[in-house]
Amino acid sequence: MKITLTLIKADIGGVGGHSKPSEKILTTVKEFVNSKASELLLDHLVFHFGDDIGILMSHNKGISNSPIHKLAWDAFTKGTKVAKSQGLYGAGQDMLKDAFSGNVHGLGPGVAEMEFEERPSEALVVFAMDKTEPGAFNLPLYLAFADPMWSPGLLLSPDIGKGFTFEIIDTEYLKADKIIKLNTPEDTYDIAALLRETRRYVIRAIYSRAHPKEQALAVSTSRLKHIAGRYVGKDDPVAVVRTQRIFPATEELGACFRVGHYVGGDTRGSHHQPLMPVKFNSTASIHYCIPLVQGITFSIQNGKMTEYVDIFDEPFWDFVRQKVSEKSILMREQGFTEPSMLPRDELEYGGIVERLKNLESKFKTKK
Repeated sequence: MKITLTLIKADIGGVGGHSKPSEKILTTVKEFVNSKASELLLDHLVFHFGDDIGILMSHNKGISNSPIHKLAWDAFTKGTKVAKSQGLYGAGQDMLKDAFSGNVHGLGPGVAEMEFEERPSEALVVFAMDKTEPGAFNLPLYLAFADPMWSPGLLLSPDIGKGFTFEIIDTEYLKADKIIKLNTPEDTYDIAALLRETRRYVIRAIYSRAHPKEQALAVSTSRLKHIAGRYVGKDDPVAVVRTQRIFPATEELGACFRVGHYVGGDTRGSHHQPLMPVKFNSTASIHYCIPLVQGITFSIQNGKMTEYVDIFDEPFWDFVRQKVSEKSILMREQGFTEPSMLPRDELEYGGIVERLKNLESKFKTKK
């Protein structure tokens, strides 16, 4: 059975700052999606990560389907009205356009979706990040799909060992999608050279080389600052990943998030901070809104999702969270200097950029 998984997310308002959506907003979004589900969807799940709301939908209508995308858009629009009525912070922050125009691409909400022929045992993982950039997925996905030191399936499985095709997007090219496709293992170093620049080059999709029509994952890649023409918050990416058999095991994929690697984001989108794996439906941290990632795994049959497992809710990840907390404190103790604070091209929040422009006019050439 061919199905489509569509995950659309948006930040439409937080309680007391960038903490979490109010229960009234979540209820409004859930009730609206529920009211339309029987017409359009095979199954769905509404959740939050920090102050973002995610709508995960399974259906058989293909990618970029207008009624599916409009369902999410209308749900977020109704939620935005609630946020404004409650005086929540950043109400409608990611709703950057006034009207729906076929799909949500370029309107503000992020989307990760893919269409595939459902396997007899279809295992999936959904990841959602808050307070960070799309390139935050680059390192863990590279480790899971290209590095045998992290993903033993690359050595132990004949299909996985044939490698993967990485589809990487240049997010600085604004007129249209500018994409390159590179293969592992032969292009591994070229892939690494691109993925190191997390604010520009972003993994959008990965495909099996043993079975080229089989897509492994999809990542949201929208840059809000390009859509709005100004800084309006971090992009808070999401990803849908198929696992097992011809793809890395769920456990190989999940293990790659133990690094707690440094990513751009944090409070005011201003600092490098480690990525914290947290429990599902977590509130953003009061410690500078440290970037977070949450994940669930589930199986699917005929488009129906089983109950999910919260992959970061077990004792091992308490140890990782302790390590990440220590890394966060160490980097924050460097204060406003780089590499703790992001470079000026990522500080479009205001303040320091204008300050530097004013100071540049005061520099004098030494005679």
